[in-house]
Amino acid sequence: QVQLVESGGGLVQAGGSLRLSCAASGSIFSVDTMGWYRQAPGKQRELVATITSSSNTNYEDSVKGRFTISRDNAKNTVYLQMNSLKAEDTAVYYCNADVFLDRFNPPRDYWGQGTQVTVSS
Repeated sequence: QVQLVESGGGLVQAGGSLRLSCAASGSIFSVDTMGWYRQAPGKQRELVATITSSSNTNYEDSVKGRFTISRDNAKNTVYLQMNSLKAEDTAVYYCNADVFLDRFNPPRDYWGQGTQVTVSS
């Protein structure tokens, strides 16, 4: 099976920075698109940013210019550098990956367990 393990969350003051990491491990043939989503209390989970295997990126409007998504394909790891954090960025951040288990079947969708990011104002 495949596991996504996140790290890097925590408590930070407004204007500060955090870097999230998510490593995929297990029976992986290759990893396609990876991404970060977040869910604030009482709200639906929303897209933050995605990155394809060829490093094409996509960002939610409110994080453009502040967050940067990147990946290390050799390590099957995706990162989210978060700068100029705001109180409204407070949420549980989830890693997502589309993983090929072999060369014959379409990718499967996997999620991490989530990591809490709290920004104090």
